[in-house]
Amino acid sequence: MEKEDKARNAPPAAGGEGVWALEQNRDLTTIAYERIEELFVAMRIAPGEEIRTQDLQVMVDLGRTPVHQAVRRLAAETLLEVRPRNGLRVAPIDLSREKRLAELRRDLNRFVTSTAIRNITANDRAALHYLRRKLAAELADLSLDAFNAIDKSFDRLVIRASGERFLDRVLSPLHAIARRIGFLHINQISGREGILGSAERHLAIMDFMLAGSEEKACAASDELVAYGIEMLEQLEKEIDPALLDVRFSVRAGKAAWGVQKPQKPEPSTG
Repeated sequence: MEKEDKARNAPPAAGGEGVWALEQNRDLTTIAYERIEELFVAMRIAPGEEIRTQDLQVMVDLGRTPVHQAVRRLAAETLLEVRPRNGLRVAPIDLSREKRLAELRRDLNRFVTSTAIRNITANDRAALHYLRRKLAAELADLSLDAFNAIDKSFDRLVIRASGERFLDRVLSPLHAIARRIGFLHINQISGREGILGSAERHLAIMDFMLAGSEEKACAASDELVAYGIEMLEQLEKEIDPALLDVRFSVRAGKAAWGVQKPQKPEPSTG
């Protein structure tokens, strides 16, 4: 328990600017869930990779109980696959399935965006103004990890403003899957242009929400999902299949993302 208490106040582990930035006042299971989700989104656990729960405990610097509870939720949300007696497998990227999920996300986003505009409180409006200013001010130098942190804050804010909190369990995994696709596309194909394209579409949604325009905000939300579908279609044509599922290549995996497991030093020959 001492280790878990310390983890609550510990600085985020290495993994990129903006990662694990939303942990204040959260229980350990929720912290474990969000840290593992960030590893999933940023592909620090690679699609199709086999991994043990003990490995995740080390990676997120939390104890057995919260990690096990988080893994159960992530498995129910299809982000992880539980393999009895064989540990876990990170869900591979299935481009056909993710196109279908994008259509579901589009419809749910329309509902939650429209409902948020009707029900938004003064506090949530102030938070939306803040996120809008932050995204616009930092856009020129915004890293992908930092953008994903703002994106996640925005998703969470819209769900809270809608008053339909049960949607969090439905939309959160859909948003995580979409962010993983964005991470892959930006790292392998679109680069800086991909961050800017996504950020500009987020700003449009924010502006129409603040203006109280349901129709325009929903149309802008549709445009953001369409942008994600374009990414999926481009990945289908151009991406190495080993980056969608490490089982396609014994040499793929973490090394493909510039994140490698610690290596034992080779014995000295001197």
